[in-house]
Amino acid sequence: MTDHHQSTRGKPRVALVTCTELADLDDDDRLVVAPLAARGIAAEPVVWDDPTVDWARYDLAVLRSPWDYMSRRDEFVSWATDVPRLVNPADVVRWNTDKRYLDELSAAGVPTVPTGWVLPDQPWQPPADHGEYVVKPAVSAGSLDTGRYDLAEPGHRDLAVAHVRRLGAAGRVAMVQPYLTAVDTVGETALLFLTGPTGLTFSHAIRKGPMLTGPDEGVDALYKVEEITARTAQPAQLAVAAQTLAAVPGGSDRLLYARVDLIPGPDGTPVLVELELTEPSLFLGHSDGAPDRLAHAITLHLPPYRLD
Repeated sequence: MTDHHQSTRGKPRVALVTCTELADLDDDDRLVVAPLAARGIAAEPVVWDDPTVDWARYDLAVLRSPWDYMSRRDEFVSWATDVPRLVNPADVVRWNTDKRYLDELSAAGVPTVPTGWVLPDQPWQPPADHGEYVVKPAVSAGSLDTGRYDLAEPGHRDLAVAHVRRLGAAGRVAMVQPYLTAVDTVGETALLFLTGPTGLTFSHAIRKGPMLTGPDEGVDALYKVEEITARTAQPAQLAVAAQTLAAVPGGSDRLLYARVDLIPGPDGTPVLVELELTEPSLFLGHSDGAPDRLAHAITLHLPPYRLD
């Protein structure tokens, strides 16, 4: 008897999990298909909420671009719990898809952007100071439903209140953060980590240019287009990333990938903006060898190949 379907088909199968709008995968994600094929692994895009999919047919399901789950996170988390051999694992998905994980990381000593939370039934008034602030939902991706407000302008104060109220009316938790002005000059740095022989290993880094130009005006898309360039990671950034990954519940050694997003704080030292463990863009096209490194990481998460 065979106890694993690999042996009847001859090669491992990997589902690259996506959404209906990106049924053939994001362009960047497609870069890993050929390196996987070169390793004898059949990879194919699979839409996460397609009810006809038998997830047990795959040796591994790799979360890539299921970017339409934000309005139905509970359904997505429930789905993840039911998928065998999912990376990153379902408990990580549950923890990481609500940005209130930032409080846990901050409590663990990770330098994070100061963040306030407004529950749907809570009234909210902008801070008394006249700085710039960002308002966005606690469950979000792609910078959607996100706005930047200059509280020195009365009109912006009203718009910020309206934004928080709009999120609350939709049953969403709002998060309010000071705008880190270094993003306008230095930009945001994303550090990408992939599984290696000894666990998560730094792969490459990119720079994201500023994206928030003003109040939220809504975008009819899955995400806002980003300005991406390659970047060399600095020791201080890598140190904060290591501190962040060390604080992941259950340990980071179970993760296929991780993306640590940093911006210099007011004193110039890097602070964590987000830790992306669920469906981050990995920017494979911005680093030589990155698609091959991801393919290798996936092989390390495949169950043992058996022919008995």
